[in-house]
Amino acid sequence: MSGHSKWHNIQAKKGKTDAARARVFTKLGKELMVAAKDNPNIDANSRLKDVVTKAKAANMPMDNIMRAIKKAAGELSGASYEEITYEGYGPGGPAFIVEALTDNKNRTAANVRHAFDKVGGNLGTPGSVSFQFNKKGQFILEVTDEIDLDELELAAIEAGAENIIRDEETVEILTEPEDYEAVSEALEQAGYAFAESGIKMVPNLYTEVDMETAVKIQKLIDILEEDDDVNDIYHNTDFPDEFEG
Repeated sequence: MSGHSKWHNIQAKKGKTDAARARVFTKLGKELMVAAKDNPNIDANSRLKDVVTKAKAANMPMDNIMRAIKKAAGELSGASYEEITYEGYGPGGPAFIVEALTDNKNRTAANVRHAFDKVGGNLGTPGSVSFQFNKKGQFILEVTDEIDLDELELAAIEAGAENIIRDEETVEILTEPEDYEAVSEALEQAGYAFAESGIKMVPNLYTEVDMETAVKIQKLIDILEEDDDVNDIYHNTDFPDEFEG
């Protein structure tokens, strides 16, 4: 159950500025509202519980988290958001899935299309690239001297993990979506902390690009990330090892 993890290779390079943090909080607020819409009870709503965990990991203040949940429950006024997914190809051919939460579909569609057009990519029809991805529970742990990798792998397998991929810097644990919560609870109780976790669209194949194309791909990612309507970006780019973003 080992191989070469692409996690670091396909991550967008996130800024640490106040503006970038504000965008993250804005997006998390929307995600919390959508997750809490049907059931604002964190303990009884596994999707909401996952988003709350994600928000805490991003250092989002608890007041902000609860405000978003109260808006979803109707206790506070706020916009109503809907989920939209876009699929397309970046320059050089890598597949992209862009998930958005928006209160204005026309605005979001125009912005996403413009981002692809600007770098020479193109949007496709629903289903045009999703076959290149599988929905999986994903846990990323950073390799440290304190982690016994064999013990971690055994604990993950016993909890129901489907696959474990190691490289020098990270351990990537994959599960079926229905097993995500059980594996999460088991690993947390065992004392493991995640650099990132959630139900993700994980590529089942990758597209290699050269340095010139990598720069364009990164520009597309940056433009999309700066859009408050865009919530998650998945792609299967295999960046050159020397590319730093």
